[in-house]
Amino acid sequence: MSERLAGHTAASGSGPCILIVEDEALLVMMLEQMLEDLGYSSIKAGHLGKAMDLAATADFDGAILDLHVAGQDVYPVADELRRRGIPFVFSTGSGPGGLRSDYRTWPTLTKPYLEDDLERILDATLAPRVVAEQRELPRPGA
Repeated sequence: MSERLAGHTAASGSGPCILIVEDEALLVMMLEQMLEDLGYSSIKAGHLGKAMDLAATADFDGAILDLHVAGQDVYPVADELRRRGIPFVFSTGSGPGGLRSDYRTWPTLTKPYLEDDLERILDATLAPRVVAEQRELPRPGA
């Protein structure tokens, strides 16, 4: 995890929390381990209904969205995260060209990806929000 994110903690008390929306169990386990190695915590959803519930109500810092979850497009989740101002990246085997036109410029991890790829895209995607949140926190002793 970059130094910019090192001081940030999610509500759980560990590193920034990432919502994982992915239906392939092995990919979820791999991603959870990568995130843990990078200093993040995570919550997960393996189907669109749970993902929508979490996207609308849960407290987390960012998300990784598999483009197709259990045969359904993840765009309703992306739309909700966008509405809430929560940063996210897509994860897909087809790259950005496979995204709906209004999301083609969105940050995208192309499967398969390495931990370094994940770290780079999360730093770039989450850092602006985390830095802004840290500026809003009262300073100790102030």
